[in-house]
Amino acid sequence: MGDHGSYISEREAGREAATEAALAMCHDRHVRFVRLWFTDVLGFLKSFAITAELLEDALHNGRGFDGSSIQGFARIDESDMIAMPDPSTFALLPWRGEQTPVARMICDVQYPDGTPYEFDPRYVLKKNLRRAEKMGLIFYVGPELEYFYFKRPSPPLETLDQGGYFDLTPLDVASDLRRDTVLVLQEMGISVDYSHHEVAPSQHEIDLDYTDALTMADQAMTYRLVVKEVALRYDCYATFMPKPMMDQCGSGMHVHQSLFRRDRNIFFDATDANGLSLECKRYIAGLMAHGREITMVTNQWVNSYKRLVPGYEAPVYLSWALRNRSDLIRVPGYAPGNERATRIEYRAPDPACNPYLAFAVMLAAGLEGIEKEYEVRPPVSENCYEMTPEEREARGIGALPGSLGEAIAEAEQSEVLREALGEVLLEKLLQNKRIEVDNYRRQVTNWELDHYLPVL
Repeated sequence: MGDHGSYISEREAGREAATEAALAMCHDRHVRFVRLWFTDVLGFLKSFAITAELLEDALHNGRGFDGSSIQGFARIDESDMIAMPDPSTFALLPWRGEQTPVARMICDVQYPDGTPYEFDPRYVLKKNLRRAEKMGLIFYVGPELEYFYFKRPSPPLETLDQGGYFDLTPLDVASDLRRDTVLVLQEMGISVDYSHHEVAPSQHEIDLDYTDALTMADQAMTYRLVVKEVALRYDCYATFMPKPMMDQCGSGMHVHQSLFRRDRNIFFDATDANGLSLECKRYIAGLMAHGREITMVTNQWVNSYKRLVPGYEAPVYLSWALRNRSDLIRVPGYAPGNERATRIEYRAPDPACNPYLAFAVMLAAGLEGIEKEYEVRPPVSENCYEMTPEEREARGIGALPGSLGEAIAEAEQSEVLREALGEVLLEKLLQNKRIEVDNYRRQVTNWELDHYLPVL
């Protein structure tokens, strides 16, 4: 991290040099095909390939595609879209081999006249980063994406191990999977902090090095694909489903975050007892004030709310704490007094979210707190789960939505979401999520048959 007070502008200004570097690498490594990646509204990676001979033209003029059949993209009458590659994202795909090398580039989606497409999640994140940029700030994040390995992608679920948190188990094939995944990520230029076994059997985590939010969103999309690609090599399946097993912890995406002004971390204040600045506390207050509203984006699936229940380490209540891991927001205490390490950790999101939109709405909520000078309640030192409802109410501790339907109701009324995502994109998301809830409500589950059929 350094002097990046106008990071987005600087990145775009360096496009010509990045273009030359991408073309040179393509030539030097004898790349035959380049896959152009972009992300739909729900966070699914989309791709099409061009030959290397067309790369230079694509870098200057983009490549057209039909957006009408992609979730959240254009209607039939406005279906022509342009995928404009970002040359700074050029990387070889190691799993495609050296014989016919294939590269990938992440794209911004545009209208044919070159204007940004407002449904493009990458554009939405950039828009919110520019809001921070106008305040002289750059947004840094470090997400912890947890996931499971199973022997197949369908019931009955069979895990690869019975390990627990930080366990090192002999002859554990998942250790080899994690190792190979880290190696592939590093080959693609993605720095890894560390990897380890998580709490549940066959649950794992690989943490990426802290960096700016746009780079990290690109890396998170790549990470999810790499994890799955490496699992396929071992004839097994990796999933980022938030809660695949009923009686085990679900998978979260805890997001460490901070704001820098030039080379100074504005979350740090050496004179504060806990090292937190007033701006940091207001940022926390913004996240808590708007936490219910943004949950539909950070936790966007029906299954997401099977994870957000008491007893499995996931947050349920709108509280913040110093080091306590049961709260929505915690302040990690790994390096007390270290300015660059000062950050907050937002623990609600899960790894099946759209990282571009999730980072955008968290930033929007936090900046709202800073700009409007929200007051933050004192941190909680007790366990919120052990408080009575009356005790939580007396302390002003609310709860996250308990279902996707409840989250939709909160999002419908949210001005913060409307501003962060844009009116039309928010309505598109709401429409999609309402359909998901309706489809889920029509299901008759085994639990209902087991509990009701014998007695009703």
